[in-house]
Amino acid sequence: MAPENIRNGWGFAAPCASVLTLLSASPVLAQTQGFSANVLSGAMPLTVAIGAGAFALIAMTWVRRLLKDARLAKAQSNEQISSLRALVDEYEALLSGTGEVTVLWTEYTEGPKFLGQSALIVPPGRRSDAILDFNFWLQDEEADELALALENLKVHGRGFDLSLRTRENILIRASGWVLGSGTALRLRRAAQQIATAPAPQPRDANADFGAAKSILSALAVPAFLRNGSQKLIFANSAWHDAARQLGKRSSEAQPAELLDPAQQNAPAGAPTTTVMLAEAGTFELVQFPVGGGIGGFLRPRKDVGRDANLSHLSSIIDALATPIAIFNANRELVQFNRAYCALWSIDPHWLKLGMDERAILDKLRTDGKLPNEPDYQAWRAKHLTSYALTTPRESDPWHLPDGRTVQVISAPAGPKGGVIYVFEDITDQLYLKSLNKALTDVQRSTLNALSEGVAVFGTNGRLTLSNPRFSMLWKVPTNLLDGNPHIDQIAEAVTAAMPEDGASIWRDLKRGIIDLNPTRSDQSGRLTRADGRMLDYAVVRLPDGQTMMTFLDVTDSAKYSLMLRERNEALVTADRLKDAFVQNVSYELRSPLTNIIGFADLLSSKAAGELNEKQQSYTDYIRASSVTLGVLIDNILDLATVDAGIAQLRPEPQDIAALVEKARAGLAASFPEIDGESSINLKVEIAPDLPAFIADGTRVVQVLYNLLSSAARFSEPGGEVKLTVAGRGDRILFIVDDEGAAMGDEMRAALLERNDGQAIAGRQRGAGLGLAIVRAFVNLHGGTVTVEKRGSRGSRCTINLPADASLQQAGAAE
Repeated sequence: MAPENIRNGWGFAAPCASVLTLLSASPVLAQTQGFSANVLSGAMPLTVAIGAGAFALIAMTWVRRLLKDARLAKAQSNEQISSLRALVDEYEALLSGTGEVTVLWTEYTEGPKFLGQSALIVPPGRRSDAILDFNFWLQDEEADELALALENLKVHGRGFDLSLRTRENILIRASGWVLGSGTALRLRRAAQQIATAPAPQPRDANADFGAAKSILSALAVPAFLRNGSQKLIFANSAWHDAARQLGKRSSEAQPAELLDPAQQNAPAGAPTTTVMLAEAGTFELVQFPVGGGIGGFLRPRKDVGRDANLSHLSSIIDALATPIAIFNANRELVQFNRAYCALWSIDPHWLKLGMDERAILDKLRTDGKLPNEPDYQAWRAKHLTSYALTTPRESDPWHLPDGRTVQVISAPAGPKGGVIYVFEDITDQLYLKSLNKALTDVQRSTLNALSEGVAVFGTNGRLTLSNPRFSMLWKVPTNLLDGNPHIDQIAEAVTAAMPEDGASIWRDLKRGIIDLNPTRSDQSGRLTRADGRMLDYAVVRLPDGQTMMTFLDVTDSAKYSLMLRERNEALVTADRLKDAFVQNVSYELRSPLTNIIGFADLLSSKAAGELNEKQQSYTDYIRASSVTLGVLIDNILDLATVDAGIAQLRPEPQDIAALVEKARAGLAASFPEIDGESSINLKVEIAPDLPAFIADGTRVVQVLYNLLSSAARFSEPGGEVKLTVAGRGDRILFIVDDEGAAMGDEMRAALLERNDGQAIAGRQRGAGLGLAIVRAFVNLHGGTVTVEKRGSRGSRCTINLPADASLQQAGAAE
């Protein structure tokens, strides 16, 4: 533009240039004409001023021309923008009149853009964005299907074409496709329902039919056109060929009918149906509206089935919980599911279809998710040999760094190559196997350590489990048991080892194994074999239908049981003899003893005459021995009643001093003065303020008498025996001290168990019935007996009795 302006400006600048030329030539003119130098020097400033003005005039003219051209270009641009906007408005108006709604998502808009009449889809008065609330106007299942298809379109670029039912049972066709860097969704009613909506301007039906004929004629599958009255008006060559295969005459002027009446009257947009044309094949009927009529074609069933199966298979794979990935022969990812992404913690937005498996493996290795292999390249190369497989292969488990173990199964993807990977997380499975193996080992060790012989038989009568003890008890070779023999084989082996009775024993045992009656009961018993061994056996039915047999060798325990039974019988017999002896003592010995005591008393009373000193001494010995013998007989009877469990106390309030005096009197009778010399020196100390004493007085006197007589018997003649009675809370203490020989273990044992008196060499302590009586009666009162030594000689025996024995007796009764 600038050169043109410059050229245009030369019309005004030419005169100015002529003037400048003239002025510059003035020196020559002056020289030739005789002008003086002074005149010329005065003209130079004027010449410069005129040139500068001329240049400014030219520049201003050029700038004005540039501004004019810029305004003209801007006006032209605005005109073009207005034309484009008008064209867009026309297109939108055209879309609004087509009976469909289109939703666009592009990178140039913040949200979806809606084209068309929303009232065709949602109730009038609703905003356009209510169309995307699928649950509002679609049935629940249809809404979920459309939402999933739209998500797959946006994420994976998978187009779709669906037939949906609204909540008003209106059929809607929904199509989705990728539009450049964005996506588009088109919703339109079926042909028979569009008529109820505001219709666009009528179009030329003949033009639509003509265009449809041109398209349908080029199809390789049977195609047709029907007018508004469902009459067949056009069919392509493939339609005529199918008709001829069926034996029908068909021409362009009068095409043959291949569809049944229900299919002929099916509206456009109705769900596809199957058309079976015998030798011509099986097809899928697809129809669409054309210029007030209907067009359609027959798609071969195998193609439709294959596409449907692939789509259905893809949905199934994605819903599986097992991770699956499918690669084609070029190692490109063609299918995967959400479980695959979850297994490797892969971002689904990063994992795209078409990615090379090697790139995926490298990514997983970089993230530390693959097994730690020293030679990764060799490991990957070995893994990629899966593409050459002809049969499925199960690889070695992958031990991942996070502790999981994954089993990979590779299988050929099809005749065109490729591989299908199925990944299984076997971490829990391996743990359970390890745990089961450990439990099995423990059970096996436990079973082998049992002293019982164990054998488990299956429902087929074969041995499934046994332990070494079973083999030992029945003398069956171990190698035979390891082969899971039948029970008949075991019976034969036992018969060979025990010919006397092995066959008969196992004949009876076999009945318990082969009896499959569900109501049968468990069995148990004892077997006595010919070799003298006794076995306790049990046949138990297990929950899984198997039968367990156990054998326990009880030969030794049975012998011990027999021995104990015989000994018990002997003890019972001895006890009866003892009872008989006690009765004899009571009735047979007491009568002559009474006569002896009576005649001794008669002699001592001098009724039969005077006795000299020696005779009197003998008589005293007779009387003392008789009293001692009477006491022994009473002790024997008392012990018999205690052992029989029939001894009873008669607690009554007692005077402790009177009880002590009775014991002293009995002691004086047993130890009389001989030759005027006392054989015992007894001292008694009774503490004042003792608590009330409730006990069986006769038994307490017997206890005190036996303790004092024992102390006197084993003390030196004239030795001191001291009896102290004291109180301690709600208990009474009777303490006997003597200066006799030191007490040994024998006397302590006598206070815990009965023992017959033994011959005493000298005046040494020994145990007898008296101390057993002490223990028995003290225990009946709920008291205790303690014995301790006093220095080098002498002993102390302490009887600790409750102040009220009736409370003890009442507690024992409860």
